[in-house]
Amino acid sequence: MIFYFTGTGNGLYIAKQIEEKPLSIPQIMRQENMEFTAETIGIVAPIYGHEVPSMVKEFLKKVVFQTDYFYMILTYGNRHGGAAELAKKLCDECGVSVNYINVIVMVDNWLPGFDMNEQKKIDKRVEENMAVILDDLAAHKNMISEVTDIDRAAHQQFLNRMNQMPADVWQHLLRVTENCVGCGTCEKVCPSSSIHVADGKAVHIPGNCQTCLACAHACPKKAIQLTIPEANPDARYRNEHISLHEIMESNCQLS
Repeated sequence: MIFYFTGTGNGLYIAKQIEEKPLSIPQIMRQENMEFTAETIGIVAPIYGHEVPSMVKEFLKKVVFQTDYFYMILTYGNRHGGAAELAKKLCDECGVSVNYINVIVMVDNWLPGFDMNEQKKIDKRVEENMAVILDDLAAHKNMISEVTDIDRAAHQQFLNRMNQMPADVWQHLLRVTENCVGCGTCEKVCPSSSIHVADGKAVHIPGNCQTCLACAHACPKKAIQLTIPEANPDARYRNEHISLHEIMESNCQLS
């Protein structure tokens, strides 16, 4: 049994290599029963600011796992900032006993920092690194990915920068331009109902936005831009192995 969170398909791609039919955390969060039993249980999630998205944190706080082996695979694009150690701390706080946490580098879809066209050209050895992880999981290896003092310092630097900004700064990251045609793609890929179409145009609702940027990446007109400069406003990304329909199935909160 494996659960995942995805914005642009990276997490879903990794989860599908482990199990054919992984379970979407945004969809699971809509149900009342949060108790799960299986021989092995895992979570695949991206890291934002070196930590899992707030929805994944909420999931871990609510869920009850009955399993002999629990693991986490965390995707990142540039530097992980000690993500495995931070995830272990989160699991401990949530009362979840964890056997294995590893990280895997993939395309970085953070638009303010990276040009998607350039990112897609970089060979990040995903298949090679994933093969090692699959062997580890098959052997039920017990391990938390190594974290260095440099990693911890990178996370502390991030926290220091965040402390100088408004607490809700990431809730106001998105803007909808006049190019919007009201197609509804954005609300179908949003995992938190943070964007919807009203009067023929998308409207972003701050408050519970996961800053996954799924809406911006999926918009066919590139009508969803950021309120801060982007590395390349004309470049967008979706994992080449994952369809737009799969992301909609993963995240759509429309009844």
